[in-house]
Amino acid sequence: MPELHVGDRCWSVAAASNLLDALNHAGIAVPYSCRAGSCHACLVRCVEGEPEDGKPEALEPGKRQQGWRLACQCRVVEDLTVEVFDLARDGLPARVVSGDWLSPTVLRLRLEPERPVRYRAGQHQVLWTANGIARPYSLASLPGEDGFLEFHVDCRQPGAFCDAARQLQPGDAIRLGELRGGALHYDPDWQERPLLLLAAGTGLGPLWGVLREALRQEHQGAIHLLHLAHEPGEHYLSDELQRMAKVHPQLQVRLFTAEESSAALGGLRLIARQAVALVCGSPVSVETFAKALYLAGVPRNRVLADAFTGRDSAGI
Repeated sequence: MPELHVGDRCWSVAAASNLLDALNHAGIAVPYSCRAGSCHACLVRCVEGEPEDGKPEALEPGKRQQGWRLACQCRVVEDLTVEVFDLARDGLPARVVSGDWLSPTVLRLRLEPERPVRYRAGQHQVLWTANGIARPYSLASLPGEDGFLEFHVDCRQPGAFCDAARQLQPGDAIRLGELRGGALHYDPDWQERPLLLLAAGTGLGPLWGVLREALRQEHQGAIHLLHLAHEPGEHYLSDELQRMAKVHPQLQVRLFTAEESSAALGGLRLIARQAVALVCGSPVSVETFAKALYLAGVPRNRVLADAFTGRDSAGI
């Protein structure tokens, strides 16, 4: 049986044991959210030995060379020495600038990191509370314009991170974990193409950043933003979007609920030609949007999707 070493602890585990389970069952607290290799909350560093990695492509080569692995995707097949994520050593300190409610269920969290973070609109950042709760969230801020990092936290359902986020006050400490790229971004090569932005719930957050990036780069094609919410009061950026549409005539905004989905998504057929589509929300909503785009004639290679998964996931 292989042995697992963490700090001054050592114990035997069954061959091919899942690394995340082996650590947590032994009382080594490693957070996780999706268990699918998407959220990256369960990062650990392998110092000696090599686990069997079921999803090596989920991490950037540089991260892998440093020994980082996603514990949920690894199996222990030989003696292994592991370092878990250390907030003091591995996390970037940040402080809460503000936390305000954009709707009864959407908390806008703005953070100021200790040193500048280089990112692009639409990327993900793992957030760590002071007591070790970690969750990935999409950035809603725009680099170069916003002097803070902005995240939209869906608090409709109880969750470890969102419950902690409700209590955060300006000046409170928080740590930033891994920053990574998702599917969502703006490419200047799309300048002349119609741009379709489809969001459900707080899937609007990253697309808010991407939209602003497109307008900053003077996108020439039409931009259609569609936002699905549980009820009209949850269209939490409606005023900002409507003001933006008045300034930028190429931008059209459609806000709708589930009962209005057929009419809202059916109209995609009229604007799908040559379009690029960016989609974000819960897995169910992303699948619904992707199907509507397929029926509208948007090729799959021009549909970029990011689905929120796991505990504390956002979206509708």
